Amino acid sequence: MRLFFAAWPPAQTAAALHAWGEGLEGRVVARENIHLTLAFLGEADPAKAVAAAGRVRGARHELPIEEARFWKKNRIVWAGPRETPAPLAALVTALHLELSRAGFVLEQRPFAAHVTLLRKAREPATLPALPRVAWPVHEIVLVCSRISSRGSTYGPVERFPLSE
Repeated sequence: MRLFFAAWPPAQTAAALHAWGEGLEGRVVARENIHLTLAFLGEADPAKAVAAAGRVRGARHELPIEEARFWKKNRIVWAGPRETPAPLAALVTALHLELSRAGFVLEQRPFAAHVTLLRKAREPATLPALPRVAWPVHEIVLVCSRISSRGSTYGPVERFPLSE
């Protein structure tokens, strides 16, 4: 099972970001697949991941969607905060620590809060202004990724609420 941890936006936020991406050239991420990846596990045992995440504590917070960028190397357009909010940085640090203690091998690059909105994108001359959206982060989700001829489909395995 291919697994990852993510923060999921409210439906109206995902719809607004998806609609924004439709105005650009590239493969727009499906509305239901828009998320912020917190940790990618790859092929992994879900029970082990659930146990590790159960030890993580984090505070509820907002994820500001303030800027969009084109990443030429991977040909993606992403959106996210100008700076990672402190509660999100602390949450990711705690999650990565517990996952490492549980034996998961994670990427060793610094966490950069970004939400991929287009893949195989053509470099735009300019990016339009992003819609003003709210993205409250009240939980993290362990997600199973399945790849088929129609693309990726994601399904929640377990949800972990954050504290007030």
